[in-house]
Amino acid sequence: MSKLEGKVAVVTGASKGIGAAIAKALARDGAGVVVNYASSKAGADAVVEAITAAGGRAIAVQGDVSRAEQAEGLIEAAVRAFGRLDILVNNSGVYEFAAIEEVTEEHYRRLFDVNVLGVLLTTRAAAKHLGEGGSIVNISSAATLVNMPTTAAYTATKGALNAITGVLANELAPRRVRVNGVSPGLVVTEGTHTAGVIGSEMEAGLVAQTPLGRAGQPDDIAEVVAFLASDDARWVTGEDIAASGGVR
Repeated sequence: MSKLEGKVAVVTGASKGIGAAIAKALARDGAGVVVNYASSKAGADAVVEAITAAGGRAIAVQGDVSRAEQAEGLIEAAVRAFGRLDILVNNSGVYEFAAIEEVTEEHYRRLFDVNVLGVLLTTRAAAKHLGEGGSIVNISSAATLVNMPTTAAYTATKGALNAITGVLANELAPRRVRVNGVSPGLVVTEGTHTAGVIGSEMEAGLVAQTPLGRAGQPDDIAEVVAFLASDDARWVTGEDIAASGGVR
């Protein structure tokens, strides 16, 4: 039997990149998966199609996790479709580089609304449905380890997320719900291509700092999340795993 057979997962921001890889990995392991997207319906539909073509179960649900009613609606849609909820992967996130002289209120609020508030709102909505054996996985960033220039606001959001992971691990432990984080290093995705990172001097510099000597791939992160979501990680909570090729 697949290790997630009979379980149901919501993956936020799953229309592309790391989120899409996570959704496919969880479905491969037997979970019914809700593929959340904010704006890319075509991308989410493509992920669902790939999952169902491989024999898995998935639906796409639109929702901006930084808005309370939409975060709530996302979770309710999952429960309506599959009858339960066991796994929440808070993957939705935005990143935007800005030197300190360029930081604005809009920049700060956009990053914190999605990367921090979105996690709180979605987890609040999910918590009422998660019971013993439930797992929450928050996707953080190895940016918190390297203190890269021009990422002050972004790195701050991920530092906040790490704190949230620790607090909620303790808060939800009496209900036997585990909460963990994964901190990817540089990963080759549509987003890092669009941001101009891949193929740039920044990529070369980041790879040079990576002991394993390469950028990550979405599947490198997805397999760690699949482990944390499963009962294989039943004694693991409150941890942040750096899936970063050795970056410290």
